[in-house]
Amino acid sequence: MNLEKIDYRKFAPHPIAGVDEVGRGCLAGPVYAAAVCFKSEEVFEYLTDSKLLSEKRREIIAPLIHQHHWVGLGSASVEEIDEVNILQASFLAMKRAIENLQIQMSAKVGHVLVDGNQKIPGLLIPQTTLVKGDLRCLPISAASIVAKVARDQLMKNLAEEFPSYGFAGHKGYGSEAHRKSIAQFGPCPQHRTTFKGVREFVPQRFKS
Repeated sequence: MNLEKIDYRKFAPHPIAGVDEVGRGCLAGPVYAAAVCFKSEEVFEYLTDSKLLSEKRREIIAPLIHQHHWVGLGSASVEEIDEVNILQASFLAMKRAIENLQIQMSAKVGHVLVDGNQKIPGLLIPQTTLVKGDLRCLPISAASIVAKVARDQLMKNLAEEFPSYGFAGHKGYGSEAHRKSIAQFGPCPQHRTTFKGVREFVPQRFKS
């Protein structure tokens, strides 16, 4: 599929930030978001949707984005996901990423480019949604890479705390091996108890 590239510089007012989230479809772990505002054209040649890059490649590019540009990260916890649902938790993570970006910049973002087709509710900044924005628009591509690397690192850390589930490999997504480990050992505190594939194995006494 040949998708039209979108020049982020045509949007106004400046400065422009791209925002993307990762981990929305996982069975375990928080949802992460990143917001990126460029200072220059450094690392532009490396940017695309994080899913098209190898893990090793992402781990090389993400520090370069941090080094050369303004970056804000945000997350929403497993408890927040179960409380407000994954869509609202994703919006919450994105708002937190933008807030943290503005702290890094010591300035307000002028316009936010959001991956997908839904605007962030309650965000008092002009915003534009871009379907497949992580493939088509450089600030969103950068945000997708940064968010993916940050969340993957967290899941590797959680793998040491919860070694029965293989988080370092599947990063919380619903792989066959992950689903089998949930069935065998039951959910751990990092599992999303409202998600199919987890909720069936939550002990009855913990269900509301």
